Amino acid sequence: GSTYSSKVFRVTFLTLAASLTVPLLGVTVLLDSPIDPQPISLKEPPLLQGVLEPNIKLRKAERLWENQLVGPESIVHIGDVLFTGTADGKIVKIEDGQIQTVARIGHGPCGTQEDEPTCGRPLGIRVGPNNTLFVADAYYGLYEVNPGTGETKMLVSTKTLIEGQKLSFVNDLTVTRDGRKIYFTDSSSKWQRRDYLFLVLEGTDDGRHLLEYDTVTREVKVLMVGLRFPNGVQLSPAEDFVLVQETTMARIRRYYVSGLMKGGADMFVENMPGLPDNIRLSSSGGYWVAMSAIRPNPGFSWLDFLSEKPWIKRMMFKLLSQETVTKFIPKYSLVVELSETGTYKRSFHDPNGVTVAYVSEAHEHDGYLYLGSFRSPFLCRLNLEHV
Repeated sequence: GSTYSSKVFRVTFLTLAASLTVPLLGVTVLLDSPIDPQPISLKEPPLLQGVLEPNIKLRKAERLWENQLVGPESIVHIGDVLFTGTADGKIVKIEDGQIQTVARIGHGPCGTQEDEPTCGRPLGIRVGPNNTLFVADAYYGLYEVNPGTGETKMLVSTKTLIEGQKLSFVNDLTVTRDGRKIYFTDSSSKWQRRDYLFLVLEGTDDGRHLLEYDTVTREVKVLMVGLRFPNGVQLSPAEDFVLVQETTMARIRRYYVSGLMKGGADMFVENMPGLPDNIRLSSSGGYWVAMSAIRPNPGFSWLDFLSEKPWIKRMMFKLLSQETVTKFIPKYSLVVELSETGTYKRSFHDPNGVTVAYVSEAHEHDGYLYLGSFRSPFLCRLNLEHV
């Protein structure tokens, strides 16, 4: 009797499986994928050893203003007053612990992914020479904001054609000390910020990546093209080159803006242990790099596994939303300090993103490392003397 029933079960199960699989395959073949991924060759990730050895140093950070800020991506200080841009389109200041809205570039409603293009999303933020704020809004462009009056002035609009193309995803910026030149990134000419996961997984090199805006002549020049998701940018202390984080390729490119090498470019750091987001100066003359996803070695790196398999990526987005795919990506926050030549000096980790999640920037001020995040409802601060 039992063999008969198990046979029936087997036949029933197989029939059921087949009846589900065939239409699913059919649907999958017929469905359009929103992305057209390119195969990418990455080297084997660096071993997490030596200065990259995993630790839990980032868990020593304290969370500040929890549930009062959403996604404080990038951070600057003017004196002891902190400024940041948030996911609800605002540029806020925090003075004596009080949060105040300084300005907003877009307009409400805000809150969903669909709202982002009108709400605006301030990403990179910097202080100019006379204490004005320069802000890169992913959807609106490059702005100058008066932190005292909240007055906003558009410098470069995403609606303006630059060499025949509009800007689609303005991301980060870095400003010369005299405030004359602003170097900024446009991460893609196809995807907007709300579709950043499509951009990472499609792996296309379609952005015009590094641009220069001259505040005197008001001209915009395209300096570098063909990078895969150019993200954070930082001028060197001597202002002779700009570093550009190429997120999808886990590397940092260097573009020379003055001196004998002017107009030339080379590789600054290759094959990083994670996906670099923003980059900022460190007080030792090097750079802080924030990463919210890593390429574990030893371990399984989803990014490396998928890089050569465009068909899996295509299939994933036929069936799943970006929000769902995000849930499968292991949370891991990593901040590394690089020397002026690009060697690793130290690393702070938070495996599983327990305290610091979705880290986007490490900004050093007065002995503390302020940790921005592109989606957490708080900001973190790490005392550098205690790590």
